Amino acid sequence: MSDRIDIKALQQPGNKEQTSLSTEDRKSLMKRIEELLSKDISLFGSPFSDKLKESFYLELGSLMEAGLDIRSALQLIRDEQTKKTPKATLTELLDKVVSGTTLSVALKENKNFTAYEYFTVEIGEETGKLVAVLQQLSVYYKSKIKQRRQIVSALTYPLIVLSVAFVSVSFMMNYVVPMFADVFKRFGSDLPYLTQVVLDISKFVQAWAGRIVIIVALLIVFMVANRKKPWYQKNKDLLLQKLPLVKNIASKIYLSRFASTMQLLLSAKVPLVQGLSLSKQVMGFYPLERALSQMEADILKGMPLHQSMAAQKIFPPKMVALVKVGEEVNQLELFFKTLSDRYSEELDYQTTQLSKFIEPAIIVILGFVVGIVLIAMYLPMFNMGNTIG
Repeated sequence: MSDRIDIKALQQPGNKEQTSLSTEDRKSLMKRIEELLSKDISLFGSPFSDKLKESFYLELGSLMEAGLDIRSALQLIRDEQTKKTPKATLTELLDKVVSGTTLSVALKENKNFTAYEYFTVEIGEETGKLVAVLQQLSVYYKSKIKQRRQIVSALTYPLIVLSVAFVSVSFMMNYVVPMFADVFKRFGSDLPYLTQVVLDISKFVQAWAGRIVIIVALLIVFMVANRKKPWYQKNKDLLLQKLPLVKNIASKIYLSRFASTMQLLLSAKVPLVQGLSLSKQVMGFYPLERALSQMEADILKGMPLHQSMAAQKIFPPKMVALVKVGEEVNQLELFFKTLSDRYSEELDYQTTQLSKFIEPAIIVILGFVVGIVLIAMYLPMFNMGNTIG
């Protein structure tokens, strides 16, 4: 979506935003890569990504707060678009609103928006708090985007280093080691065990390099083709929950999203059971979706929310304790906001620490592998020198 609309800028059209040149250092380069990777990249031109939604809700809420009616606000936002697909989506929304349809119904009839969005907007329309709901939806998507960027930021540099390490080792095994192997054949003597192991690995890599590339390519195609299928998402999420370094970060991402979602829905006066149902639709994490389904059934049976959460392993005891207090003082909305902020801060810290740990670990491992290969290649020459001596 285009840059956010500034009300003051509308009144003073002559203002131009200044841009500054960034230095070509490592931090600047990594920032550019992170921004590229953190964009919502979707196949076949999906019109509305999370980034577009965050801007859309913020701009619409700001314009309506400034006194514009919803049709004028939608038209202004639509006219600001330069890309065809977002403009077409906003035109569709605008046409429905002009014909007398409410914004919530227009969102419901558009495949690019979820039940969570149009139901929340509907509650805002019924309670007269549409502007507040739109602004909260913007905050929700901003938080979601921030979480994704934190993960990308933590993994970008390590993945680059890992890729360079893989290419370097592959080059050594395919070209450098075979050159030494030809030299060793002329010696006519038995090779040290370490050298023989490295040579055997090199032969294996040369023989299977093409097949490995094909297998990896087929695996990537398989993952992309099945990424939206329920069975794939279920098994992927269950595996993600068991990986040592990743499971804590993954849990905090979705627990923060759950708390943020519940805070938004409860602030819009959505009933608790319906809030759990809507939250389940936007989680995208099977273990949490399964827990929310069970919680929904428990609430319908009259069980308090904190007791239902305590029976699900995915919710930590501290979170359950805070929800219990929130229920007792009838301030669940406030406590869910506290939980969302807390998990966002913990996520920021953990991703930073993970990045600091992974980077030197990969460098050390790469140095170790290269060192082993070099020692293995020169070891026969050392032995030959000792024999001659």
